[in-house]
Amino acid sequence: MIRPATPEDVPAILQLIKELAEYERAPGAVEATEELLHSSLFCAEPRVYVYIAEQDGEPVGFALWFLNFSTWLGRHGIYLEDLYVKPEHRGRGHGLALLAELARICVERGYGRLEWWVLDWNEPAIGFYRSIGALPMDEWTVQRVTGDALAALATRARAREPDVLRRDGEQTR
Repeated sequence: MIRPATPEDVPAILQLIKELAEYERAPGAVEATEELLHSSLFCAEPRVYVYIAEQDGEPVGFALWFLNFSTWLGRHGIYLEDLYVKPEHRGRGHGLALLAELARICVERGYGRLEWWVLDWNEPAIGFYRSIGALPMDEWTVQRVTGDALAALATRARAREPDVLRRDGEQTR
């Protein structure tokens, strides 16, 4: 069964994230906490969402996603940040069901695409994705700024003029 996550799922979601990090050979990279997940997923206006794959009442997998936007299509899409199914539950259709639910949301809402990254060494996942019609974006490379580089880049932003409009359209003065 696939269902939206509830606040009660947060401990299980964090555990699944840690298992995913272990699988992806980065167990020490997880900084997320239950508090951070809860405040992001269940705030007044969430920007990130989780669907749970459940078997016999227990979470066995998850898909964490958010909206992106294609300037070429002029429409939103879904970016799948994480898709994970516990190893002992793989091959039972949970991953396919999670992806199918996200595809359903895309079609229902008029979104133009569903996309995600996959590690180049994860051959089982790559084979699965090809089997459902996913295409590699081989001509693209991922770029990321984080940590000290992010802080340094932020210092290069121009000082804002006092009359600049805020995001909500009000004057800053």
